[in-house]
Amino acid sequence: MRILVVEDDLRVASFIRRGLSEEQYTVDVAGDGEQAIELAIANNYDVMLLDQMLPKKNGIEVIRVLRAQGVHLPILMLTAKDTVQDKIAGLNSGADDYLTKPFRFDELLARIRALSRRHGELTPLTVRVADLELDAVRHRASRAGRPLTLTNREYALLEFLMRHAGEIVSRTMLTENVWEQDFDSMTNVIDVHIARLRRKIDDEFDVKLLHTIRGRGFLLGTPPAA
Repeated sequence: MRILVVEDDLRVASFIRRGLSEEQYTVDVAGDGEQAIELAIANNYDVMLLDQMLPKKNGIEVIRVLRAQGVHLPILMLTAKDTVQDKIAGLNSGADDYLTKPFRFDELLARIRALSRRHGELTPLTVRVADLELDAVRHRASRAGRPLTLTNREYALLEFLMRHAGEIVSRTMLTENVWEQDFDSMTNVIDVHIARLRRKIDDEFDVKLLHTIRGRGFLLGTPPAA
């Protein structure tokens, strides 16, 4: 899952980004409303965490612009404003949920999971490909009932591949959906992570699920025809 954190307080943004990264989320950070709009339009995020008081455009303005342009990703507003009127204004502008500062990080995670469940018809929370299973709520993966020990990046990579099972996924798609905005796509990092992930999900099994399609990308699923 890829999350956009929109927060102009660098300490708060760093705290949220570090905590979400530890929970195996891919995280980008925007420091003002205009940057938030640019990133949300250019990238495929699963959730936006949006501060209300921002430079250039405030949170409510950001939501109105995005909704007007057809961007319907779930938005959780984070703000120190806690009056009923403030909450109503945020929700009426198109936000999906509202959390006041200061907040407990475990509550933030619970709100993110609730938004994921709410949009579960579009994004299933349990994904299966053959005997490979991924639980997006608990951030666990297994094959044939055996738990897989994955790094945060490997988990994010596996989740994206499983959600596109049977499709050829290009390096560009992985760059845009699994790595952060500042990722250098000219390195061999993607190939290194694919190789490590393949060892973990395929080495001990006769049926191989992760395939490299020469010149095109990668495919997770049954072996392609010769």
